[in-house]
Amino acid sequence: MTNGIFITIEGPDGSGKTTIINMLADNLQKEGFEVVATREPGGIEIAEQIRQVILDRDNTAMDPRTEALLYAAARRQHLAEKVKPALEKGKIILCDRFVDSSLAYQGYARGLGIDEVYSINEFAIEDMMPQLTLYFDLAPELGLERINKNKGREVNRLDLENLEFHQKVREGYMILADRFSDRIVKIDASRELEAVYKDAEARIKDELNK
Repeated sequence: MTNGIFITIEGPDGSGKTTIINMLADNLQKEGFEVVATREPGGIEIAEQIRQVILDRDNTAMDPRTEALLYAAARRQHLAEKVKPALEKGKIILCDRFVDSSLAYQGYARGLGIDEVYSINEFAIEDMMPQLTLYFDLAPELGLERINKNKGREVNRLDLENLEFHQKVREGYMILADRFSDRIVKIDASRELEAVYKDAEARIKDELNK
């Protein structure tokens, strides 16, 4: 059993996930909470190496099933090496992406099937799911526009997908938000960053006060 709280943040690139996770971690730490901010794929050395393979712009020949399996492998190592130990110490985990990303991107948008991709991940996560998931909802057109304006951001392989793909990712997230409404909270990420942050912070405070 874990004593900490596992919270994941989902949504498209350009929705402000990373910035807001950092803001949340800073402010929660100032309030005395022990917080670990991390990301998927990545967060630890082995998973970061897998991330480089997955997101390499030159790997355009990657089969969708290979992609899904690589995400699951990175996820397993990240859980075993970083997430589980932190939760056992009673810390709050704020994770940028988790299983829902695989279900939306590979399961729905790639057409592999949400249930099929979840079955791959069941082996990897051993029933370890977040208590709370914040889904930052954003129209793909706006997300891509924000990415293009951010000149300092590295463009990865998934950013090169067409608009239709990103629209399907959003559809996938909507299906998940409906299916897992007890866990997933939708937040309008089209607003100013501060408004999105305050909404996210309020949801997390509600979870911490349960």
